[in-house]
Amino acid sequence: MARPGLVNAEEGRDLGFGAVVARESRRRLLNRDGSFNVERRGLRLGSSLSLYHLLLTTSWPRFMAIVAGSYLLVNALFAAAYLLCGAGALVGAGEPGFGRAFFFSVETFSTIGYGSVVPAGAAANLVMTAEALAGLLWLALATGLLFARFSRPTARVLFSRTAVIAPYRGITAFEFRIANARSSQLLEVEATVIFARIEEHGGRPLRRFYPLTLERDSVVFFPLSWTVVHPIDESSPLRGLTRDDLRRADGEFLVLLTGVDETFSQRVHARSSYKWDEIVWGAKFSDIYRHPTGDEPMTIDVGRLHGIEPAA
Repeated sequence: MARPGLVNAEEGRDLGFGAVVARESRRRLLNRDGSFNVERRGLRLGSSLSLYHLLLTTSWPRFMAIVAGSYLLVNALFAAAYLLCGAGALVGAGEPGFGRAFFFSVETFSTIGYGSVVPAGAAANLVMTAEALAGLLWLALATGLLFARFSRPTARVLFSRTAVIAPYRGITAFEFRIANARSSQLLEVEATVIFARIEEHGGRPLRRFYPLTLERDSVVFFPLSWTVVHPIDESSPLRGLTRDDLRRADGEFLVLLTGVDETFSQRVHARSSYKWDEIVWGAKFSDIYRHPTGDEPMTIDVGRLHGIEPAA
């Protein structure tokens, strides 16, 4: 039976994954893109799906495809409604049929109204009235979502593809490199690194979490790149571990970055992780700087963010 002090210490180090995940999950906890390997089931679709959140967080190509698809679908439905009103529901230029009804719907939905085709009869005019209202609502929603996507502050931090175990001041250190991929500046950037590993407790495997002490855990300004360094000294949980030890322990390094976006004056976040097989031993990062001469500004080559070379 585990001692109460040990149980309390483990609970204090829990990151929010819970005891079951720490004890039983053998998958990567945090993907490189910052998403979590957790599935939620048993919720009704209506309670688990947030269309607004989906439209805010989905990629730009998917967002534009959803907007264009919904626009075409709504107009196609209204075109079918006009056709159901009868052959004489739409009067004007063009061949009667779905094509004329569809393009009349587009003109009405977008409030263009060329006037070459007009609704005739009470049924067609009721459909036209409903479509005019739907068009105003759709345009307001699409405009609001577009503005919200542009105005929502997000961090775009580039993480080096691999971390390294490199020589550091007579010892070694766990290191990875980051850079800001946006032209706007991040201020007061803070880094938190957690080492997760599988250990045997009471004959059962248990994932334990160890906060790593960093050489520097925050920077006031972040205009260039930042190599985050954890010295592997006497107090480090990595001391004495080899690559095989990390493999057997399914080692994973969880990274959380927070900072203030100067454009919006709001705090933004970025997450990633490094598994044991994404760490290069006995290597160091290549020089990313173009050293200035005279009055030239300091320059970094972000394309070399991932570059490593053998340690001397």
